Amino acid sequence: MFESAASGLPALDLPRIVLAIGALGTAAYGVVDVSKAFRGGISNLGFGDIKKVVSKFIPASPGEKDGPALSLTSVLITLKANWLNGMALADQKSVAKALIKLNFNAASASGMAAATGMDKEEVFSRIADKLPTGKALEEDETDVYGRFDLLLNALLDQGYQRADQRYRNGAKLLAVPVAVLLALLGAWAISNHLTGSDIWRAIAGGLLATPLAPMAKDLASAIQAGTKLAQAWKK
Repeated sequence: MFESAASGLPALDLPRIVLAIGALGTAAYGVVDVSKAFRGGISNLGFGDIKKVVSKFIPASPGEKDGPALSLTSVLITLKANWLNGMALADQKSVAKALIKLNFNAASASGMAAATGMDKEEVFSRIADKLPTGKALEEDETDVYGRFDLLLNALLDQGYQRADQRYRNGAKLLAVPVAVLLALLGAWAISNHLTGSDIWRAIAGGLLATPLAPMAKDLASAIQAGTKLAQAWKK
């Protein structure tokens, strides 16, 4: 397939090469994913963005280590467990939102107002006093609490989306040197020694492996279809 013309270059089976490079990228992703077994590995990347948002609403207590269930430390342990376990982002945000709202009380009211940028500390305090008792909120309190809910959603969405993006980009970046290393090991296993051209081919294959992995099969099929079309035109 893809026979060379008068150039004398060897024939290239591009679909097979693309599939091989894609398989290399998949293997590299697998190696990176295995790092999760070691204290979370690559999955730890990104959680700092979540911690930054949640810490605005739940301040740390002086000298706090383990603390009660609703302390900042305990909340972050719960959220990190969900993050490392790969729980759906929507479910993670729901848990984070629930834990933050459970910390909504008279002591935290001013901090909650400041975290959302709402200059309504007095209203927040009234809401915090009524929520535990089940008293009905006044119209202005309902409006403020509704706005607080929307802003909390927005901030949590910002934190989780940034965290997810940081994790995915970090995993892709780490998979690149892993793919290059796997390609070099594969080349060495075949010939028991590496020439300069072998090294450059392995590096090129490793660099292409990560971006090609998700679309290798489609790309190979497209190349095959293009080849068949070119052959039909020649007839």
